[in-house]
Amino acid sequence: MEKELSRRSFVAVGVASLGLAVSGCVSVGLPGQPPLPDEDFDYASAYAAKEDGEFTWPAINYQSFDQKYWRQVVEYRSREKPGTIIVDPYNRFLYWTLSNRKALRYGIGVGRSAFSWSGTALIRVKREHPIWRPPREMIARKPSLEKYWVDGFPPGLKNPLGARAMDLWQGSVDTLYRIHGTNSPNSIGKSVSSGCIRMWQQDVIDLFERVPLRTKVIVLDKDPNEA
Repeated sequence: MEKELSRRSFVAVGVASLGLAVSGCVSVGLPGQPPLPDEDFDYASAYAAKEDGEFTWPAINYQSFDQKYWRQVVEYRSREKPGTIIVDPYNRFLYWTLSNRKALRYGIGVGRSAFSWSGTALIRVKREHPIWRPPREMIARKPSLEKYWVDGFPPGLKNPLGARAMDLWQGSVDTLYRIHGTNSPNSIGKSVSSGCIRMWQQDVIDLFERVPLRTKVIVLDKDPNEA
């Protein structure tokens, strides 16, 4: 009973107003995407170990985290077109807008680079099981990473980009800003030493299955909770 109550306690009020969207007939994003989490959503299954091609991503001990970081539909007012991603690095959230009043929210982890770039971009590249190449700035700080510059760090459970990566571009310029999975699940909800926008593997796969190429992404340049 306590578990069921906890599920119902944090899912945004007014889920019913989403209508067909909550039942799985989502009007934004890719066809055939997963159903949106509702008041009866099975988080134990959502965050269980996930088979993904030749890899199996470990289960997330989601109950040890604040429930605000669990995947959930929330009240979120925005003037952006439904299907826009809004990244709030200050409060560790990523929003995928469903309407001008609702969004699907994920908990994220951010690195120092998440505060060094803000603005608007498009997802130009989506990669499953991505290869990771450290940026030159990181190699300068840690020369041992030079070996990964040419061929990259291979896909797998230890890959810093995790299960999926979505690359943000402004016109023909790669911002080098990524939305990606993480092999350090405890970094969600925190600021870490490096990296862009980190998500639990299960969450980044979920988002990957919803958003098409050329999805607009806005990275906020100030804390929306500040006056």
